[in-house]
Amino acid sequence: MPSTSNLITFTLLALVIILVPGPGVLFAVGRALILGTKPALLSVLGNALGVGVQILLVALGLGAIIQQSEVLFFMIRLLGAGMIIYLGIKAIWQRADFSLTANLAAQSKKTLLRDSVIVGLTNAKTFVFFIAALPSFTSPELGNPITQMLLMGVIFSSIGIVSDSGYAIAAGQARAWLAHSEKRLANFRGIGGLALTLLGFYMLYEALIH
Repeated sequence: MPSTSNLITFTLLALVIILVPGPGVLFAVGRALILGTKPALLSVLGNALGVGVQILLVALGLGAIIQQSEVLFFMIRLLGAGMIIYLGIKAIWQRADFSLTANLAAQSKKTLLRDSVIVGLTNAKTFVFFIAALPSFTSPELGNPITQMLLMGVIFSSIGIVSDSGYAIAAGQARAWLAHSEKRLANFRGIGGLALTLLGFYMLYEALIH
């Protein structure tokens, strides 16, 4: 069990990292504009599961090994950027394919969850944060370091789910309130797809220059 001071400090740091809108928020909002509130919340859950795998890798000591392999880490970042660009372009291309009442007609829950897990798993920013922060806030004399890091990971993921869900619900409600016609709904999906595409290209740019 981490010390109380370490838990408080880590929680405050996690709040700062999560509450400042970043890739996770843009992903949640983009999915909400494209698919609606419920699919966006499923995407938030999938993203959190992907981040959870990152936490497990770092806790087991594999995170540092992956980061030290420049080629592997670069490929992971490319995969994440590519997935988001793919989802964004797909949303733009298919923005008028769905009816107002059947948002999930062409996308199963399994597909939504799978894509979102990949996005969360390949998020380089959270991966680097965990590698830097989790070991720094553990106290080996207070218990198993792996258990401590997993606990802090649960705290981070819980805050992230609540925060991203809030943004997703707000975006989904705005979409439902404003989109009273198929044309307007298609425009909203196009905006969401554009947001994801731009996010993906930004992540690609970050991967190429760093």
